Amino acid sequence: MSPVAAIALGIVAVIVIVLLMTLRQMVNIVQQGQVGVVKRLGEFRKIHEPGLVIIAPFIDMLQRVDIREIPRPGDRQEVITKDNVVVTVNATIFTQVVEAKQALFAIANFDVAIDALARTALRSVIGTLSLDQALSERERINIDVQAQMEAVTDKWGIRINRIEIVEITPPPQILIALALQKQADQEARAKILQSEGLRQSAINVADGNSQAAVKAAEGERQAAILRAEGNRQAAILESEGRAQAIETVYNAIRAANPDPTLVAILQLDALAKFAESDNNTIVVPYESVALMGAAQALRSVLAAVPDSK
Repeated sequence: MSPVAAIALGIVAVIVIVLLMTLRQMVNIVQQGQVGVVKRLGEFRKIHEPGLVIIAPFIDMLQRVDIREIPRPGDRQEVITKDNVVVTVNATIFTQVVEAKQALFAIANFDVAIDALARTALRSVIGTLSLDQALSERERINIDVQAQMEAVTDKWGIRINRIEIVEITPPPQILIALALQKQADQEARAKILQSEGLRQSAINVADGNSQAAVKAAEGERQAAILRAEGNRQAAILESEGRAQAIETVYNAIRAANPDPTLVAILQLDALAKFAESDNNTIVVPYESVALMGAAQALRSVLAAVPDSK
């Protein structure tokens, strides 16, 4: 091959390479979940959505920015709480670029800036809390750290979607003390529950006894009422029987039209029955003495009465 042909072949090869490089620079593809920021001679020009992007060679440059949510695991760091306890803290921050232009031109390196800002916010928030609050109020820590970071990242076009505290680890001696305290709390709670059970059992027993006593009293009262009602009915029936007997006797005597002699005989018969009893005292009606022949009968009755000693 002649020198001229070799030179010509070299020139053609160079031209092809330049054309390929130019074509590669002109034709770009932006993937889904990204946007393309076009800069012309170092100055912002426009933002391209995902897809095919053609730019002017040599004067334009395309820079891709990921706009998906990105979890940023933080490094473990030591933080001092309000009560001067050193704890080890680690958090994961979920960020998302919402303004690609701001993210590229408002901050030199937003990845490094977000990491540094997260460390500062964690120290600031936990420094206002005691150890007990830091261990029990993680949701509050997440909200406060997110609020502090958003006050800065909004200017960078970056949104803090959420923050999750991964761990808050106190020193080993504090962990031992917390374990002992937890054990003591559980033992105290167990004793309280046991005493509450005994108290409730005693209350139930007392209530049962009280109800039993009430039932017994009600039963006794009902029995007494029934007995009184029975006695009342018996007295009424007895009185009615006596009244009927008296009425019958009275009607019989009245129907017989008795004369004084018959009445005296009946009275003397009653006195004889009294004399046959064990009584030492005899009541003699005055009217019986006045009747004819009553004195002789009375002496006979008195003679039949035994002498009392």
